[in-house]
Amino acid sequence: MNNPKIFESNYKKLGFKVLSPDSMEEINGDYYKPYIKVLYLPEDYAVTIDFKRYKTRTPSLFFINSNRDFYCVQIHDAEVACDGLLFNNIFEMPMTALPDKEVFFVEGIFNQIQEEFDTPDASQEEMIRTYLKQLIIKATRIWKVQQLGILNTEPSREVDFFRDFSRLVEIHFRTKHTVADYADILGVAPKTLSNKFNRLELTQPNDIIKDRIILEAKRLLGYSSLSVKEIAYQLGYEDPAYFNRLFTNKVGDTPSNFKKKYLQGKNVQLE
Repeated sequence: MNNPKIFESNYKKLGFKVLSPDSMEEINGDYYKPYIKVLYLPEDYAVTIDFKRYKTRTPSLFFINSNRDFYCVQIHDAEVACDGLLFNNIFEMPMTALPDKEVFFVEGIFNQIQEEFDTPDASQEEMIRTYLKQLIIKATRIWKVQQLGILNTEPSREVDFFRDFSRLVEIHFRTKHTVADYADILGVAPKTLSNKFNRLELTQPNDIIKDRIILEAKRLLGYSSLSVKEIAYQLGYEDPAYFNRLFTNKVGDTPSNFKKKYLQGKNVQLE
């Protein structure tokens, strides 16, 4: 099994690891869970992320963030930072499929990063961060074309509004469960918030909030030893029975059955 190349300085850690059938199990393990991951996968590759299966038709990048406190490359443009579109979007789409003309560029970036790990230098950290900036900026541009649809024709402040909503849901979903909660933070009326989504025929904000809660519930059911009642409390529900009904309505199965099926290795996916 290939060992990861690691650079660590001032409590910051950057790593590079070549994927293989053997290393995938390790990467899915507990050690790597806290880290942001940028995966570069070939075409015709199947990967499951947060219970949803993706099949690549072209070489693709996957941006996976389970640690929202991490700010990886100190980019001050909010759109392309690690709190930006690739990591905070209402579409919950981690994949960026690369057009043919961009594959050479992206592979070159990864080769340069690998060379930096192979030849340590005093400026190593800055060079790695520079390459990461290029990768994220390029991927963000491609992702916007592929995913934003009608939003690409909207003023930038509107795109920022939807990204802010997504970011706020990520921060507060354990304690704030209603559209009114987020409308209050954003300084608009709940109806105004819903109308913004309606106008562009986007997923309703209430569904986005509930879907994020359910995703976290699935993670806790699959990867922790917490009981259903404990999970309900962690997600801000004082009435476990209400949480149970919400989960069942969204998933089509009770939390207990979901956990049982997942642990039995069945193909449990997001609806």
